[in-house]
Amino acid sequence: MAGKLVIIGGAEDQNQHCTILKKVLELSEESKARVAVIATASAKPAQTGQDYEQIFYELGAESVRILQVLSRKSAQDPSSATALREASIIFITGGDQLRLTSILGGTALMETLWERFTGGAILAGTSAGASAMSATMIIGGEAGQPPQRELIHMSPGLGFLPGVLVDQHFAQRGRFGRLIAAVALNPGFLGIGIDEDTAIIVSENRWLETVGSYGISIIDGSGLFETNISETAPYETLTLSPLQVHILAHGAGFDLLRRRLIKSGKGEQGSWFTGKQAPPEV
Repeated sequence: MAGKLVIIGGAEDQNQHCTILKKVLELSEESKARVAVIATASAKPAQTGQDYEQIFYELGAESVRILQVLSRKSAQDPSSATALREASIIFITGGDQLRLTSILGGTALMETLWERFTGGAILAGTSAGASAMSATMIIGGEAGQPPQRELIHMSPGLGFLPGVLVDQHFAQRGRFGRLIAAVALNPGFLGIGIDEDTAIIVSENRWLETVGSYGISIIDGSGLFETNISETAPYETLTLSPLQVHILAHGAGFDLLRRRLIKSGKGEQGSWFTGKQAPPEV
């Protein structure tokens, strides 16, 4: 059974409550979790790796391995794959998602990453590591602007969450317009904007739970009847109607398959999020 995804909007609390990082460790269901940190996306991978090493140890991890994967050559090194196989949690840091995918794509390390995830490991990513989780990822675009065709730039991602576009630092950096533009380019995709210190936990590529200080925005363009994206000038504001938007706060759930809100809380068999039972619909 595939593991769970923890997709974090960036700037997660590392000093006070550490709600999200604690949740990452709890999801492994190990009394002492074994963590591997991939800091490839970071401009300062050594420092970033050390920062996460310290916080995960402070939160009770049994071991934390920092993978020094700074080139495609190192991504083919068998020792990196070994570190992943020994980990129950794999954490991908922020930075530049294009650096991450261009180094990992098609390598032995990427194959092992898929092997571990499909084998049940927890796969977490923050900021750039969050955007890269989807099959198509957002790599740039203007913030604070209305939706426009040339507002957004996209590229192939790592592919762990198909059919979804992820944007991070969402409310804090005013990225609502660019996520709408991304969805308008392919209304079959769900757009998920994740605020800072907030995460989504995804089980079975379907059941989503929101965790953290703020919230997430889900943009569903599958019901569009009117769109002028193919007719507009590059920086002309789009006409899109109707567009469905869901706002979810901490504890709220969502069914990515049926595209609807689901009840949060616990049932007779414990939290629906454990995967032991399907969550009830609203």
